[in-house]
Amino acid sequence: MDLSQYMELAFREAIKAYEKKEVPVGAVVFDSSGHVVGRGYNQVEELTDATAHAEMIALTAAMATLGAKYLNDCTLAVTLEPCPMCAGAIVNAKVGRVVFGAYDPKMGACGTVMNITASNSLNHRPEVYGGILEHKARSLLEEFFRGLRDQ
Repeated sequence: MDLSQYMELAFREAIKAYEKKEVPVGAVVFDSSGHVVGRGYNQVEELTDATAHAEMIALTAAMATLGAKYLNDCTLAVTLEPCPMCAGAIVNAKVGRVVFGAYDPKMGACGTVMNITASNSLNHRPEVYGGILEHKARSLLEEFFRGLRDQ
């Protein structure tokens, strides 16, 4: 599976968030065979939980599916560059690879504002690939926030 196929599945999760009036971010975790082992979308409003980001939900689901606390051989695909909280969880879960769509100029922690995933001070550094289907992910986010402003 190529990186854009991973992102397409994450985008489907982002649409679920959008339909529930959540910030439209989606995430999917794949094992080394390319099988989906976890998926999630933002549920911050629905759960009244600031930590209910798409990545956190997808990582938790993947660890439960695999019965493991580390995801060394897995890829996390997410439509928006992970924030510091999610980047920290990615490092703690030892995710092997992160693929994201839109860069986040306000909270991006995989190279834009800060680079938690590449910190030599931490015990794990995943491979990171950004800007995959960026326009598609950014367009959905812009549409969502434009709708909020219009209300």
